[in-house]
Amino acid sequence: MKILKKRKFLKHFTQIFEYIAKDKPSAAKHFKETLYDKFENLKTFPKMYRKSIYFDDESYRDLIHQGYTVVYKIENDKIIILDIFKWIDKY
Repeated sequence: MKILKKRKFLKHFTQIFEYIAKDKPSAAKHFKETLYDKFENLKTFPKMYRKSIYFDDESYRDLIHQGYTVVYKIENDKIIILDIFKWIDKY
């Protein structure tokens, strides 16, 4: 399976990464590496995370990573990473 990252995800991820890096660059690097490792695992196990609470569709999933929610969609032979946010930011 192929992983595609939407522009919205990339924008929000960059903001989060830069915010973490202000205090501790090594923590930001670890955050990115461990998240991207989870993305790689999705290629083999696309449904390993829960059905999204934001969509009423089994193809949308929520990957939880260090307090952040990554919403992604399983679509045929690809996984589309849609967004990343703190769950509290959605309410």
